Amino acid sequence: MSEQRTGESFVTRLTTPAAGLAAAALMLLTACGGGSGDNGSDKISATQTTATGTASASSTASATPTVQRPVITFPSYAKNVFEDEHTGDPKKDAVLADDAQGVNSIDDAIFRRTLDSSALRFYNTGTALQNALSYIQGYLDKNQSWAGTTRYFDRKVTFGDDGSASVVYCADGSESWTTPPATPATHAPATADSYSLFNDRLEQNEQGVWQIVNGVSKPGATECQP
Repeated sequence: MSEQRTGESFVTRLTTPAAGLAAAALMLLTACGGGSGDNGSDKISATQTTATGTASASSTASATPTVQRPVITFPSYAKNVFEDEHTGDPKKDAVLADDAQGVNSIDDAIFRRTLDSSALRFYNTGTALQNALSYIQGYLDKNQSWAGTTRYFDRKVTFGDDGSASVVYCADGSESWTTPPATPATHAPATADSYSLFNDRLEQNEQGVWQIVNGVSKPGATECQP
């Protein structure tokens, strides 16, 4: 039986910060929404497509043309959709593109059933990478994958005095759910935890890639629910 991908388990890809840090970060969150997730992992089945429309490999590459970006593909039954791709500010657009690909790289590893993913390490580092690996391992341990569409919206970028960037956004996982690998189960009903609020912290490396280094989350965020 399939289960709804809930925000609580989805956010394990991010850090579990000290209470003070979490509170401080969440104070910065503007209206946004929640995520989806679950423990389990999976391999992409037969047919695969590029990982969604708004933050595709082409849009990310345009942010830093000289960098060879890893190719990320999803199975035909799963998709991430990223809204608010174009802000009119090229620097913010580059951050949003890399942040989206960082999220995609985690799901890509889940579908391919591997922790040894170059794309994952291309877009995630430090604490964010370690938490992503734990999240992926959860899918592997439970022999699970996911299906459906997860929507990311109300994405907003701010820059810190230290040169880092923060991306605050909502995730709507009401139309995605866990499923056995390569054999998508039927849709599971949504819950409040299908909506989560995220705040990713990113730093630009020497190649010009904005890597996710840390993050906090708020499962079941009311500001992200319809």
